[in-house]
Amino acid sequence: METAVPSHLRDYLTHDALTAELQALSLAQPNLVRLRALCTTPEGRNMWLVTVGPDPDRARPTVWVDANMHAMELTGTNVCVDLIHRLVALHTSGPHGYSEGVAQALRAVRFFVCPRMSPDGAEAVLKTGRYVRSNPRAEHQDPHKPYWSLGDVDGDGTILMMRQEDPAGDFVESLELPGIMLQRELDDAGPFYKMYPEGHIEHFDGSVPDPYYLSDNDTDLNRNFPYNWKQQNEQAGAGLYPMSAPEVRAVVEFTSREPTIFAWMNYHCFGGVFIRPLGSASDTKMKANDLALYKQLAVWAEETTKYPTVSGFEEFTYDAEVPLCGDVSDYAYHQRGAVSLTCELWDLFARIGMARPKRFVDYYTLFGKAELLRLAAWDNEHNKGRLFVPWRNVLHPQLGTLEVGGMDVRYGQWNPPAELLPEVCKGQTDFLGRLAALAPRVSICTLQATPLQHGIRLRLRVQNTGYLPSHILDSAKALPHNGPPALHVSFEGVEQSLPARDGAACTKHLEGWGVGFGADLLQGSSRGSGDRYDFEIDVPANTKAVNVRWHSARTGEITARIEAPFGL
Repeated sequence: METAVPSHLRDYLTHDALTAELQALSLAQPNLVRLRALCTTPEGRNMWLVTVGPDPDRARPTVWVDANMHAMELTGTNVCVDLIHRLVALHTSGPHGYSEGVAQALRAVRFFVCPRMSPDGAEAVLKTGRYVRSNPRAEHQDPHKPYWSLGDVDGDGTILMMRQEDPAGDFVESLELPGIMLQRELDDAGPFYKMYPEGHIEHFDGSVPDPYYLSDNDTDLNRNFPYNWKQQNEQAGAGLYPMSAPEVRAVVEFTSREPTIFAWMNYHCFGGVFIRPLGSASDTKMKANDLALYKQLAVWAEETTKYPTVSGFEEFTYDAEVPLCGDVSDYAYHQRGAVSLTCELWDLFARIGMARPKRFVDYYTLFGKAELLRLAAWDNEHNKGRLFVPWRNVLHPQLGTLEVGGMDVRYGQWNPPAELLPEVCKGQTDFLGRLAALAPRVSICTLQATPLQHGIRLRLRVQNTGYLPSHILDSAKALPHNGPPALHVSFEGVEQSLPARDGAACTKHLEGWGVGFGADLLQGSSRGSGDRYDFEIDVPANTKAVNVRWHSARTGEITARIEAPFGL
């Protein structure tokens, strides 16, 4: 009997379908999966957060994964749901495709997964096909300025494009593939067309405003985070003020209370690329150890997903050397001290055979006539012709006779065909496993017990056997929530207090064994004892047990109970 393919590997999920899937997981595995709403959106939908791992309230190294903050970019939601399924399988039935070393590390890590940061926007995209950057709400439009408001003009249930003949039009119809619209060139004979989003013009005064991707959904969640936020006239989509969007505010409020988040993955579409810090400066301004770590992650990312990794500033600024402001990746890296990555899922450019430009972001602007024709051929051969919708005549109440149709960019352009979801999810969850396995792993052990006249002297060790140091990143050392660890020792069965030098003592952060990519292997030597902290305590006679607690904001609390006779 064939096993049924889970819904998230067959199709894109509506809010109701996503909710049902998450509720089923949490009900089936209450000891591993906790579901909560971070906030309720203005349209009344819950923005879900899923905690995955045993004892979910226990602070320990944690990975944050979010997706679908841009409404059209649906694929990340499916990856998040697949990750939850795979983690449950890891905890309940074995490695589930991970190596034993990675699986062992993963079992000690907690995950926070926010599968859809724009529930209202994604629902609008799924139900109507309209373009929404993040959420379908206009919050600071000039009340007298005309702007495009998207809507279903022809009544077919989807919102696509409109074309209207105009001698000054900047588009023509392809001669090779009828119905496909191309940018007008000097040699074209016409007819020529103006292209508009399907909808109508608010505050229409007889003139047609320039279509703008933020016309009626003006806040971009990925420009509304507090780090390096700039106002709207300096950064499109910024919102009224930092965290003005309730979805962003909920994420910041939650993650600011969770210093154990050491890694952060932010999913988008499309491109087929990982984007790493720095977002506002070149690699020469980056801490050397941070850069070495990201270079190692880049190797793993390409091995598991075939996606390259690029610097946000050097290869993914739309205007060279003009950084994006208020984005989540900068917030995660600079404010929360996390190993932060953004992934643009769906390698469409590679699928249609485009040569990689010098700067990865130029893929998007170099997508011209030849590439559009390649896309059309790919759509017919591999995408069941989903992308291109025939044009049909409509009488527009404001603009008169025109045609509605064009491209339904949801499936094939912005997101892969549903048939490819298993492939995309597998590669991403493979990589997320390696990212999470970087976590620091701190433990406490007894080295030696020596009899004294009135008790025992214990020599103990706190040691990190994980890849990352307990402070996570060199760039994060100075953050307020990354202070020195504290050591606490208490005795059971005696009233004698601990000597002052041992009580609540601050210790040092512990180094990890990882060195990133590019270490000088020819030297063939290891670093010193920075991965451990050794100390002695004098245990009074008749003590039943010693309780040792080592606490760091980034790793949580590590405890050990050492019982008499203490190894003697």
